[in-house]
Amino acid sequence: MFCTFYLHILASWATPVRHLSEFIKLLAAAARLKGIACSCKLSTFKNMKRRLLLVSNSTLHGSGYLDHCQTQIQDFFGKGVKRVLFVPYALHDRDAYTNTARSKFKTLGYEVDGVHEAADPVEAVRKAEAIFIGGGNTFRLLKNLYDNKLVTEIRKRVLDDGVPYMGSSAGTNVSTVSINTTNDMPIVYPPTFAAIGLVPFNINPHFLDTDPNSRHMGETREQRITQYHEEPNTPIVLGLREGSMLLVEGKKVTLLGTTKARLFTPGKPAVEYDPGNDLSFLLDTERASVL
Repeated sequence: MFCTFYLHILASWATPVRHLSEFIKLLAAAARLKGIACSCKLSTFKNMKRRLLLVSNSTLHGSGYLDHCQTQIQDFFGKGVKRVLFVPYALHDRDAYTNTARSKFKTLGYEVDGVHEAADPVEAVRKAEAIFIGGGNTFRLLKNLYDNKLVTEIRKRVLDDGVPYMGSSAGTNVSTVSINTTNDMPIVYPPTFAAIGLVPFNINPHFLDTDPNSRHMGETREQRITQYHEEPNTPIVLGLREGSMLLVEGKKVTLLGTTKARLFTPGKPAVEYDPGNDLSFLLDTERASVL
Protein backbone atom coordinates (compact mmCIF):
# COMPACT_ATOMS: atom_id res chain seq x y z
CA MET A 1 0.00 0.00 0.00
CA PHE A 2 2.68 2.52 1.03
CA CYS A 3 4.68 1.66 -2.11
CA THR A 4 1.89 2.47 -4.52
CA PHE A 5 1.10 5.66 -2.60
CA TYR A 6 4.63 7.03 -2.78
CA LEU A 7 5.01 6.03 -6.40
CA HIS A 8 1.92 8.07 -7.27
CA ILE A 9 3.45 11.07 -5.52
CA LEU A 10 6.74 10.60 -7.34
CA ALA A 11 4.90 10.36 -10.65
CA SER A 12 3.75 13.94 -10.19
CA TRP A 13 7.35 15.17 -10.10
CA ALA A 14 9.03 16.42 -13.25
CA THR A 15 12.06 14.22 -12.53
CA PRO A 16 13.24 12.25 -15.62
CA VAL A 17 12.57 8.53 -15.49
CA ARG A 18 16.24 7.56 -15.60
CA HIS A 19 16.71 9.17 -12.17
CA LEU A 20 13.83 7.20 -10.66
CA SER A 21 14.54 3.66 -11.79
CA GLU A 22 17.05 2.81 -9.06
CA PHE A 23 14.82 4.37 -6.43
CA ILE A 24 11.89 2.27 -7.62
CA LYS A 25 13.95 -0.92 -7.25
CA LEU A 26 15.07 0.05 -3.75
CA LEU A 27 11.52 0.97 -2.74
CA ALA A 28 10.21 -2.36 -3.99
CA ALA A 29 12.95 -4.25 -2.15
CA ALA A 30 12.07 -2.42 1.07
CA ALA A 31 8.42 -3.28 0.57
CA ARG A 32 9.25 -6.98 0.20
CA LEU A 33 11.24 -6.92 3.43
CA LYS A 34 8.15 -5.55 5.16
CA GLY A 35 5.97 -8.18 3.52
CA ILE A 36 4.05 -5.56 1.52
CA ALA A 37 3.00 -6.17 -2.07
CA CYS A 38 4.44 -3.61 -4.44
CA SER A 39 3.54 -3.08 -8.11
CA CYS A 40 6.50 -0.90 -9.10
CA LYS A 41 6.58 -0.42 -12.83
CA LEU A 42 9.04 1.80 -14.65
CA SER A 43 6.66 2.08 -17.61
CA THR A 44 4.20 3.81 -15.26
CA PHE A 45 6.62 6.72 -15.09
CA LYS A 46 8.14 6.57 -18.52
CA ASN A 47 4.91 6.77 -20.45
CA MET A 48 2.76 9.03 -18.28
CA LYS A 49 3.77 12.05 -20.39
CA ARG A 50 3.27 10.32 -23.74
CA ARG A 51 0.96 12.17 -26.14
CA LEU A 52 0.39 10.76 -29.63
CA LEU A 53 -1.98 11.42 -32.51
CA LEU A 54 -1.66 8.51 -34.94
CA VAL A 55 -3.60 9.11 -38.15
CA SER A 56 -4.31 6.42 -40.72
CA ASN A 57 -4.06 8.68 -43.78
CA SER A 58 -3.04 12.23 -44.69
CA THR A 59 -5.72 12.75 -47.34
CA LEU A 60 -9.27 11.43 -47.27
CA HIS A 61 -11.21 10.99 -50.50
CA GLY A 62 -13.09 14.17 -51.34
CA SER A 63 -10.99 16.45 -49.12
CA GLY A 64 -7.58 18.11 -49.04
CA TYR A 65 -4.36 17.39 -47.19
CA LEU A 66 -5.13 16.75 -43.48
CA ASP A 67 -8.57 18.36 -43.83
CA HIS A 68 -10.35 15.39 -42.28
CA CYS A 69 -8.31 15.57 -39.07
CA GLN A 70 -7.58 19.30 -38.73
CA THR A 71 -9.88 19.68 -35.71
CA GLN A 72 -8.12 16.82 -33.93
CA ILE A 73 -4.72 18.34 -34.82
CA GLN A 74 -5.66 21.67 -33.24
CA ASP A 75 -7.08 19.95 -30.18
CA PHE A 76 -3.95 17.82 -29.91
CA PHE A 77 -1.28 20.52 -30.21
CA GLY A 78 -3.42 23.18 -28.56
CA LYS A 79 -2.26 26.77 -28.09
CA GLY A 80 0.91 25.89 -26.21
CA VAL A 81 2.70 24.67 -29.34
CA LYS A 82 3.87 27.36 -31.75
CA ARG A 83 6.25 25.42 -34.01
CA VAL A 84 6.09 21.83 -35.26
CA LEU A 85 9.14 19.90 -36.45
CA PHE A 86 8.14 18.07 -39.64
CA VAL A 87 9.95 14.93 -40.76
CA PRO A 88 9.54 14.53 -44.57
CA TYR A 89 11.86 11.52 -44.95
CA ALA A 90 9.14 9.25 -46.40
CA LEU A 91 9.09 11.12 -49.74
CA HIS A 92 11.91 11.86 -52.16
CA ASP A 93 11.22 15.59 -52.59
CA ARG A 94 11.59 16.74 -49.00
CA ASP A 95 11.34 20.45 -49.78
CA ALA A 96 8.04 20.14 -51.65
CA TYR A 97 6.64 17.86 -48.96
CA THR A 98 7.64 20.25 -46.20
CA ASN A 99 6.05 23.14 -48.05
CA THR A 100 2.79 21.18 -48.28
CA ALA A 101 2.82 20.56 -44.53
CA ARG A 102 3.90 24.13 -43.81
CA SER A 103 1.03 25.60 -45.82
CA LYS A 104 -1.55 23.42 -44.10
CA PHE A 105 -0.27 23.92 -40.58
CA LYS A 106 -0.10 27.68 -41.10
CA THR A 107 -3.88 27.70 -41.61
CA LEU A 108 -4.16 25.92 -38.25
CA GLY A 109 -1.99 28.46 -36.46
CA TYR A 110 1.36 26.63 -36.38
CA GLU A 111 4.75 27.25 -37.99
CA VAL A 112 6.59 24.27 -39.48
CA ASP A 113 10.32 23.54 -39.62
CA GLY A 114 11.60 20.70 -41.80
CA VAL A 115 14.06 18.49 -39.96
CA HIS A 116 16.10 18.18 -43.17
CA GLU A 117 16.52 21.97 -43.18
CA ALA A 118 18.44 21.85 -39.90
CA ALA A 119 22.24 21.68 -39.84
CA ASP A 120 21.95 19.07 -37.09
CA PRO A 121 18.77 16.95 -37.22
CA VAL A 122 19.43 15.45 -33.78
CA GLU A 123 19.66 18.89 -32.21
CA ALA A 124 16.49 19.91 -34.05
CA VAL A 125 14.63 17.01 -32.42
CA ARG A 126 16.09 17.90 -29.02
CA LYS A 127 14.74 21.44 -29.33
CA ALA A 128 11.38 20.57 -30.93
CA GLU A 129 8.12 21.70 -29.31
CA ALA A 130 6.22 19.06 -31.27
CA ILE A 131 7.00 16.43 -33.92
CA PHE A 132 5.02 15.41 -37.01
CA ILE A 133 6.18 12.56 -39.26
CA GLY A 134 4.35 12.43 -42.56
CA GLY A 135 3.39 9.54 -44.80
CA GLY A 136 5.04 8.04 -47.86
CA ASN A 137 7.24 4.97 -48.11
CA THR A 138 7.75 3.43 -44.68
CA PHE A 139 11.02 1.67 -45.57
CA ARG A 140 12.55 4.89 -46.87
CA LEU A 141 11.31 6.75 -43.80
CA LEU A 142 12.71 4.31 -41.25
CA LYS A 143 16.06 4.06 -43.04
CA ASN A 144 16.45 7.83 -43.00
CA LEU A 145 15.47 8.00 -39.33
CA TYR A 146 18.23 5.52 -38.52
CA ASP A 147 20.73 7.15 -40.90
CA ASN A 148 20.20 10.47 -39.13
CA LYS A 149 20.26 8.89 -35.65
CA LEU A 150 16.75 10.10 -34.82
CA VAL A 151 14.98 6.94 -33.66
CA THR A 152 16.35 7.04 -30.12
CA GLU A 153 16.15 10.83 -29.90
CA ILE A 154 12.49 10.93 -30.91
CA ARG A 155 11.67 8.14 -28.46
CA LYS A 156 13.36 10.05 -25.64
CA ARG A 157 11.63 13.34 -26.45
CA VAL A 158 8.19 11.74 -26.62
CA LEU A 159 8.34 9.25 -23.75
CA ASP A 160 10.64 11.13 -21.35
CA ASP A 161 9.92 14.78 -22.14
CA GLY A 162 6.27 14.60 -23.20
CA VAL A 163 6.80 16.22 -26.60
CA PRO A 164 3.60 15.64 -28.62
CA TYR A 165 4.05 13.32 -31.59
CA MET A 166 1.80 13.17 -34.63
CA GLY A 167 2.15 10.61 -37.37
CA SER A 168 0.17 9.94 -40.52
CA SER A 169 0.32 6.74 -42.55
CA ALA A 170 4.05 5.82 -42.62
CA GLY A 171 4.58 8.24 -39.73
CA THR A 172 2.06 6.19 -37.78
CA ASN A 173 3.76 2.94 -38.78
CA VAL A 174 7.14 4.00 -37.40
CA SER A 175 5.62 4.98 -34.05
CA THR A 176 4.86 1.33 -33.31
CA VAL A 177 6.88 -1.78 -32.48
CA SER A 178 7.93 -2.46 -36.07
CA ILE A 179 7.14 -1.66 -39.69
CA ASN A 180 6.29 -5.30 -40.46
CA THR A 181 2.63 -4.41 -41.06
CA THR A 182 3.15 -1.56 -43.50
CA ASN A 183 1.56 -1.73 -46.96
CA ASP A 184 4.63 -0.37 -48.74
CA MET A 185 7.21 -1.90 -51.06
CA PRO A 186 10.72 -2.30 -49.61
CA ILE A 187 12.39 0.14 -52.01
CA VAL A 188 15.31 0.55 -49.59
CA TYR A 189 16.53 -1.60 -46.72
CA PRO A 190 16.66 -0.06 -43.23
CA PRO A 191 19.11 -1.61 -40.75
CA THR A 192 16.18 -3.19 -38.91
CA PHE A 193 12.39 -3.30 -39.10
CA ALA A 194 12.21 -2.29 -35.44
CA ALA A 195 10.58 1.14 -35.23
CA ILE A 196 10.47 3.95 -32.65
CA GLY A 197 8.33 1.93 -30.23
CA LEU A 198 6.08 4.60 -28.75
CA VAL A 199 3.32 2.00 -28.32
CA PRO A 200 3.65 -1.78 -27.70
CA PHE A 201 1.56 -2.88 -30.71
CA ASN A 202 1.59 -2.58 -34.49
CA ILE A 203 -0.73 -0.63 -36.76
CA ASN A 204 -1.83 -1.23 -40.32
CA PRO A 205 -2.81 2.18 -41.76
CA HIS A 206 -5.17 2.43 -44.74
CA PHE A 207 -6.74 -0.87 -43.67
CA LEU A 208 -8.99 -2.21 -46.42
CA ASP A 209 -11.87 -4.60 -45.93
CA THR A 210 -12.19 -7.63 -48.15
CA ASP A 211 -14.36 -6.96 -51.19
CA PRO A 212 -16.44 -10.11 -51.84
CA ASN A 213 -17.13 -8.94 -55.41
CA SER A 214 -13.48 -8.34 -56.32
CA ARG A 215 -11.79 -10.54 -58.91
CA HIS A 216 -8.37 -9.75 -57.51
CA MET A 217 -6.65 -13.02 -56.55
CA GLY A 218 -3.90 -11.61 -54.34
CA GLU A 219 -3.99 -11.78 -50.54
CA THR A 220 -6.45 -9.57 -48.73
CA ARG A 221 -5.17 -7.23 -46.03
CA GLU A 222 -6.64 -9.50 -43.38
CA GLN A 223 -4.86 -12.52 -44.84
CA ARG A 224 -1.53 -10.69 -44.79
CA ILE A 225 -1.94 -9.74 -41.15
CA THR A 226 -2.88 -13.36 -40.37
CA GLN A 227 0.33 -14.47 -42.09
CA TYR A 228 2.27 -12.04 -39.92
CA HIS A 229 0.71 -13.56 -36.81
CA GLU A 230 1.78 -17.04 -37.94
CA GLU A 231 5.30 -15.98 -36.96
CA PRO A 232 6.22 -16.34 -33.25
CA ASN A 233 6.12 -13.48 -30.76
CA THR A 234 4.31 -10.98 -32.99
CA PRO A 235 2.34 -8.14 -31.37
CA ILE A 236 -1.33 -7.35 -31.87
CA VAL A 237 -2.16 -5.30 -34.96
CA LEU A 238 -4.74 -2.54 -35.16
CA GLY A 239 -6.14 -2.00 -38.64
CA LEU A 240 -6.89 1.70 -38.98
CA ARG A 241 -9.26 2.39 -41.85
CA GLU A 242 -8.90 5.68 -43.70
CA GLY A 243 -10.63 8.39 -41.70
CA SER A 244 -9.66 6.91 -38.33
CA MET A 245 -6.92 7.85 -35.85
CA LEU A 246 -5.70 7.01 -32.36
CA LEU A 247 -5.26 9.54 -29.57
CA VAL A 248 -2.82 8.32 -26.91
CA GLU A 249 -2.52 10.33 -23.71
CA GLY A 250 -0.35 8.63 -21.12
CA LYS A 251 -2.05 5.31 -20.49
CA LYS A 252 -5.33 6.22 -22.24
CA VAL A 253 -6.04 5.34 -25.87
CA THR A 254 -9.13 6.56 -27.74
CA LEU A 255 -10.24 5.79 -31.28
CA LEU A 256 -11.17 9.00 -33.11
CA GLY A 257 -12.43 9.81 -36.59
CA THR A 258 -15.32 8.61 -38.72
CA THR A 259 -14.50 4.97 -39.39
CA LYS A 260 -14.12 1.81 -37.33
CA ALA A 261 -10.88 0.02 -36.52
CA ARG A 262 -10.27 -3.73 -36.65
CA LEU A 263 -8.07 -5.42 -34.06
CA PHE A 264 -6.09 -8.55 -34.84
CA THR A 265 -4.77 -10.69 -31.99
CA PRO A 266 -2.76 -13.87 -32.64
CA GLY A 267 -4.97 -16.94 -32.28
CA LYS A 268 -8.19 -14.97 -31.76
CA PRO A 269 -11.01 -13.68 -34.02
CA ALA A 270 -10.68 -10.09 -35.22
CA VAL A 271 -12.74 -7.50 -33.31
CA GLU A 272 -14.30 -4.25 -34.54
CA TYR A 273 -14.22 -0.99 -32.56
CA ASP A 274 -16.22 2.20 -33.10
CA PRO A 275 -15.00 5.82 -33.01
CA GLY A 276 -15.04 6.99 -29.41
CA ASN A 277 -14.18 3.56 -27.99
CA ASP A 278 -11.60 3.36 -25.21
CA LEU A 279 -8.74 1.15 -26.43
CA SER A 280 -6.45 1.66 -23.44
CA PHE A 281 -6.14 -2.11 -23.08
CA LEU A 282 -3.81 -2.01 -26.08
CA LEU A 283 -1.12 -0.74 -23.71
CA ASP A 284 -1.49 -3.64 -21.28
CA THR A 285 1.63 -5.38 -22.61
CA GLU A 286 3.71 -2.49 -21.23
CA ARG A 287 2.92 -3.50 -17.67
CA ALA A 288 6.15 -5.38 -17.06
CA SER A 289 7.83 -5.03 -13.71
CA VAL A 290 11.31 -3.56 -13.54
CA LEU A 291 12.14 -6.01 -10.77
